[in-house]
Amino acid sequence: MIIDSHQHYWKLERGDYHWMSPDLEKLYRDYMPGDLEPLMRARNVYGSVLVQAAETEAETEFLLDLAKTNESALGVVGWVDMEAPDIAERLDRLVEYGGGLLKGIRPMIQDIPDPDWVLRSKLDRAFRALEDRGLVFDALVHPHHLAQLEARLRRHPALKCVIDHGAKPSIAHNFRSAWSEAMCSLARNTSAYCKLSGLVTEAGDNWVDSDITPYAGDLIYHFGADRLLWGSDWPVLNLASNYSNWFDLARKCCARLSDSEIERVFGLNAAEVYGLEVLCLQ
Repeated sequence: MIIDSHQHYWKLERGDYHWMSPDLEKLYRDYMPGDLEPLMRARNVYGSVLVQAAETEAETEFLLDLAKTNESALGVVGWVDMEAPDIAERLDRLVEYGGGLLKGIRPMIQDIPDPDWVLRSKLDRAFRALEDRGLVFDALVHPHHLAQLEARLRRHPALKCVIDHGAKPSIAHNFRSAWSEAMCSLARNTSAYCKLSGLVTEAGDNWVDSDITPYAGDLIYHFGADRLLWGSDWPVLNLASNYSNWFDLARKCCARLSDSEIERVFGLNAAEVYGLEVLCLQ
């Protein structure tokens, strides 16, 4: 059973996608379930995890509403103000609103100017609240955040964490060594999972498969088949590739894994870490 661990839906008229502008031509339009589901069927993808694209709880409710009415949407990773004094109450409200479909929370760390934000003491209660509720912390980070992320995760060994997009290595500039060392340390010293996603959009123009495969190979080596999750990052993916081509390349990157290991990377790990209902079908 194949699960896409990372994709987005948005509707421009909602008005809270502050990062989006008309110059992002391929992205500046609505993307809804009817656009993705044929692409998923073409690669036998059973379902997906919807991930936030706006820093509002209203968008999280929008995604939860979509998940309630679309069987292919297996869960939602939303957004909440992690610095809010009433963070526990906010999480409880969203959990109740989603009827069990809220699976995690993702602050957009990549856009926060302070590289040490994740270490702020005022976030302690938020991380404890995520732990207490079994919610996943999706880490949208760049390589320069990895040491701080590792330090935070060491404080919360029970916290479920998934690193998005392999921490966005700068493939276009071949900055592989320091990134790989930091990912190795994080994988060794924490229980974090990592998404095999988002690499093609870090590879610059005119990339070829051989630009991507060493970075994917590092992720497979550091995290192993038990802690790696395939994701499309659709529709952001459309800036550099398309759904089928990225799926096929990701399978190529995993060609040396056994069939059972590929099943983990392309579905079982996502089902387990996010607590998706499909677990009952295994």
